[in-house]
Amino acid sequence: MAAALVLGASGQIGRFLVPRLLDGGHDLILMSRVPRVSTHARLRWIVGDLNDPATAQTLRADTIFSLGPLDAFSTWLAHARIGDVGRIVAFGSMSALSKRDSADPRERELAARLLASEARVIDCAERRGTSWTLLRPTLIYGAGLDRSLSALARFGMRWRIFPRVPGANGLRQPVHAADLADACVAAADKPEAHARIYELGGGERLSCAVMLDRVRRSLPASVLPIPIPIFAARTAVKIARLHPRGRAIPMAAVTRLRRDLVADDLPARTDLGWNPRDFAPDATTWTAAGQPRVC
Repeated sequence: MAAALVLGASGQIGRFLVPRLLDGGHDLILMSRVPRVSTHARLRWIVGDLNDPATAQTLRADTIFSLGPLDAFSTWLAHARIGDVGRIVAFGSMSALSKRDSADPRERELAARLLASEARVIDCAERRGTSWTLLRPTLIYGAGLDRSLSALARFGMRWRIFPRVPGANGLRQPVHAADLADACVAAADKPEAHARIYELGGGERLSCAVMLDRVRRSLPASVLPIPIPIFAARTAVKIARLHPRGRAIPMAAVTRLRRDLVADDLPARTDLGWNPRDFAPDATTWTAAGQPRVC
């Protein structure tokens, strides 16, 4: 059986995808920056770095799953010597669309970089005669590794307070990493997914305020909700940006609290059988300890 190359296997989607592929009988090749030893007979680690095209190796893989940064993968793909690959399934982000018109120039640059990376992957695949599918997820959670909801949950547990933003009425559609792993498998198996870009959101659309409240209620200890009006949130971000660790927080993030950031996932439901779970986190959602581990 031809092997599948999984890039980003130790990330949040990879933790769920690798066991699914092994259960499906696939032989797997996983890439790591440092040498690693597998305990599974059908899984092989290789040393490589997507940010260093010189590390691209001569590989034989029928399918490539790219679960990490799309810009790094698109550059690596242009240089990689990987033989005849029949299928590429790669993750981008809904930020390619939602941040195109951001007031923050860094976010506009991110959106442009994502769209350029998508185009580069498509071009590389089509020049090689390789079937491709691109997936644009919304807000990912579920493995305790994300820097958004899981980071907020850890903040709440540490300080026993949690923001409540009653004016944050923009819709969100958080999507579980395990559901995205299922989408990977479906996209690789279904011919109708060839040459398609799918938006993938969770099973429920809810306001940002309600989403944050569910995160707070899922925590294993009592956490005090602190009401923060929108105007106060702007001030809080300005203050946070004075600290070196807060400089990366965009002011545009406050503006988006009143904007809908959801996916048009009807095509994925039709073609991939996409049927993601509602947003019902519990305490185990925010820690990687209780999630599957890559072999």
